[in-house]
Amino acid sequence: MIIRRATLTDLPGLAKLLDQVLMVHYQGRPDLFKPHTRKYTDAQLREILADEERPVFVGVAEDAAPGEVLGYAFCVHEHYPDSPSLTPVHTLYIDDICVDEAARGQHVGSRIYAHVIDWARAQGYYNVTLNVWTCNPGAQKFYESLGMTPYKVCMEQIL
Repeated sequence: MIIRRATLTDLPGLAKLLDQVLMVHYQGRPDLFKPHTRKYTDAQLREILADEERPVFVGVAEDAAPGEVLGYAFCVHEHYPDSPSLTPVHTLYIDDICVDEAARGQHVGSRIYAHVIDWARAQGYYNVTLNVWTCNPGAQKFYESLGMTPYKVCMEQIL
């Protein structure tokens, strides 16, 4: 598997995986997520891929056809230099990470995550963060197995 920055030729594969991850969230929280939708439109994906502050990494098979993606990590540079209470560290936030249903169990996710960690370290980031929905305990266990620990917890009370 090759892990690299995503390009416009990856759009079909990114769209397919965005559909898959949305359905995981919809199945866990149908009160919040709409079925058969995507987090980003094609136009938004094009903007993201052109934005240096939002690197997207993909895992592809060495013999993959254009547009075939095994997994991805959408990342966002976060920095709050003017905060009166937070130190001005550079954080790489993993906005979204997904492995194709057909490629799960093949260490695609752990290899993409390791690539993100290595890239962030080389770029001088202080930390890497992400959010995980409690309706997806398998994802939380996966992230913990990679060495992540809880950073903060978001609470809710449905009214």
